[in-house]
Amino acid sequence: MILDFSIVLAQWPLLLKGLALTCLLTLLTAPLGVALGVLCAWLRVQGPAWLRAVVAAYVELVRNTPFIIQLFFVFFGLPSLGLRLSPEVASALAMVLNLGAYASEIARAGIEATPQGQIEAALSLAMSRWQIFTRVVLPPALARVWPALVSQMIIVMLGSSVCGQISTEEFSFAANLIASRTFRNFEAYILVTGAYLALAVALRRLLNWFGPRFIFGR
Repeated sequence: MILDFSIVLAQWPLLLKGLALTCLLTLLTAPLGVALGVLCAWLRVQGPAWLRAVVAAYVELVRNTPFIIQLFFVFFGLPSLGLRLSPEVASALAMVLNLGAYASEIARAGIEATPQGQIEAALSLAMSRWQIFTRVVLPPALARVWPALVSQMIIVMLGSSVCGQISTEEFSFAANLIASRTFRNFEAYILVTGAYLALAVALRRLLNWFGPRFIFGR
């Protein structure tokens, strides 16, 4: 077997377009998903009983079903309710909902690890519940669980590879299209594997640099 990557690389505009869309989906959905997860974690800790039950149901539903089923439900199921989304918007929404559920449990673990003495000290300073959460509880909680959150964001980025199933023209969609056109399946998937690996490593390093400086500080 002779490998010939030149045939696949000749399709570089298609690869670049798919890579750009994968990066865009990740950059849009990662902060939104983490924000949703933090909100859900706060509601599970501080919210009323009925709201805690609703959030718990959402978290368990998402964490115990495959991402591709969630993606199909958003893209094929919501139109029956009158909400028709483009493949890109449906992919982004499914990724946000998926990341939000996992990030909720990760963030809740960090929040519940906050020493009670810190909260009591903040209450003695007449801080509001919101001030206590955003200034006393959340920053050290995120610092504790940041590696797990980073790993989950990378998993969601890699999970975007199934979004091609609803015609989202992301990176794996481009690789599949090139493989079908050129019949160079092995070369196409070697390239896409290397690219995903590079993306994951770069994203992990970026987030590990970004988090301590701009999110929870040190």
